[in-house]
Amino acid sequence: MEERDLALIRELAPSNPELDQLWREHLELEKQLEEFDQRRYLTPEEQVERKRLQKIKLAGRDRIEVILATHRAQASA
Repeated sequence: MEERDLALIRELAPSNPELDQLWREHLELEKQLEEFDQRRYLTPEEQVERKRLQKIKLAGRDRIEVILATHRAQASA
């Protein structure tokens, strides 16, 4: 994520509970995925779980991007 996005998340999260929750989930999912990436071999079940986590993380990131875009649009209007 770009630095300007991170700065905006830090600015908005305290006053936006949805963004705050999405960001915390994003960081937790990133941590879990990193644990999978550290392993040399994943069982088929672990591979499925890793894919599931990636999809959840992507959906959350998409929602974060929508929130940030909405804020930028309102700020420039």
